[in-house]
Amino acid sequence: MASSIKDRAREELRRYAVVAAYFYICFFVLMLHESILLEKTGAGLLPHGLAAVKALVLGKFILIGEAVGAGTRFKVSTLAQRIAVRSLLLLVVLVALTIVEELIVGKAHGKPFAATLAEYEQRSVLAMLSGCLVMLLIMVPLVAATEVGRALGTGVLDRLLFNRTE
Repeated sequence: MASSIKDRAREELRRYAVVAAYFYICFFVLMLHESILLEKTGAGLLPHGLAAVKALVLGKFILIGEAVGAGTRFKVSTLAQRIAVRSLLLLVVLVALTIVEELIVGKAHGKPFAATLAEYEQRSVLAMLSGCLVMLLIMVPLVAATEVGRALGTGVLDRLLFNRTE
């Protein structure tokens, strides 16, 4: 029993590291691209730090979404449908948990919830929609890899991707 808990914890930590690393790469590239477009110079390591923090937080949110079974209760007939549904529902979980996180961070900095929510109201709908679409585009390959791995069976995708072929 203790060994299975230890194995499960090890697998959860490995999964978290993979998801966080994937998010880190995506967010770092997006922030680097934005800084180049806006000709921000001298940003130094700030994009690295912001990308890392965001990746760690959202990586944990993904694991929470998977733990609560986001998208698994819907009956779908194809792998493509399962990927689409899980991607959309995990996106909803990410958006909801990100809002909760920002409310908590705002409260920790002495801002009332109403002030933090007012900041959301000041953002344009187009800006929020584009952020959600970018997150969805980031989510689809992650969910696709997870679902294809599940469809193939435990460890098969890892062996196909990482073992040498003769």
